[in-house]
Amino acid sequence: VAPRGGALARIDAPELAAHAARACLADTGLAPSAIDELILANALGAGGNPARVAALAAGLPERVGGLTLDRQCTGGLDALTLAAALVETGRATTVLAGGAESFSRRPLRLATDPDGGAPQPYLRPRFSPDPARDPEMHEAAHALAIPRAAQDAYTAASHAKALAAPPLPEIAPLKGLEADPYARALSPRLLARAKRLAGDVTAANTAPEADAAALLLVTTEGRARALGLPAVALGPSAMLGGDPTQPGLAPVAAIRAVLAEAGHAAGDLDHIELMEAFAAQALATLEATGLPEACTNPQGGALARGHPIGASGAVLACRLFHALTAPSGPSTGLAAIAAAGGLGSALLLTRA
Repeated sequence: VAPRGGALARIDAPELAAHAARACLADTGLAPSAIDELILANALGAGGNPARVAALAAGLPERVGGLTLDRQCTGGLDALTLAAALVETGRATTVLAGGAESFSRRPLRLATDPDGGAPQPYLRPRFSPDPARDPEMHEAAHALAIPRAAQDAYTAASHAKALAAPPLPEIAPLKGLEADPYARALSPRLLARAKRLAGDVTAANTAPEADAAALLLVTTEGRARALGLPAVALGPSAMLGGDPTQPGLAPVAAIRAVLAEAGHAAGDLDHIELMEAFAAQALATLEATGLPEACTNPQGGALARGHPIGASGAVLACRLFHALTAPSGPSTGLAAIAAAGGLGSALLLTRA
């Protein structure tokens, strides 16, 4: 995951995804012909079907049409749920699923004037039909009313965990980049100097814009066993909408739904990968759900690594997969993420 303008800045989202697809095939030893579908989340592109472009660039068969999903930040995680549904219903046997985003190469957006005036630039689309229920994300994070000291302390801890983490096995090196490069030691003095975005939400306690792609291979239990490779079981998942005025709290309902379906309490989880778009949002979600902070993002989260929008949910799942399949790894884990418009998604993974 490289910050916007960094090592991956000259690579577009489909090619980032193609690199991840080739890495998945290399890890599993599967031929491209074994893939039935590629589901790819993307939020900042100019439309079209980036999944199709990525599939062709990765050398997948032409019959793999590619499905591009736009659920903003939750899309990379939702792609896994959709892939599992294809496999469970027998419509596919082996699916590559995840997300890709290039903040560095996102297109400029212009709204045309029906009266013939000059096109007007805009940064983002609407996420609610009512402007009063469509806040900017940093303003919504400020509305959570988490004290600045708590936000900054959580941010510093995320960076510290990322700096202390061993090399991450999910990374497929590209352009000489073999680690997420953003994390740094953050002192209270440095955090206090950060530019304010809205109230106590600052540039420091907000995840940086980033470029990345992340894919996972979803297949049947039988094929997974035949491959003889590390695998996890996709457990209950939830993709839910909530109050668009407070997108940061949208994962709460999804997390509760997943835990209820699995018969788990929040304290039963061994490992949690929770999206940190904002420190305020992560802290509010932990408080509302009772998820234990001690086992949340043990290798640092997006505050220390970056937020590649459409890929972020898949990044969480990749990291959780590798934690669960480590020799002495945990047995049960949860990935959860919020998105603009009041969307929340959660997915439970268990050691197979």
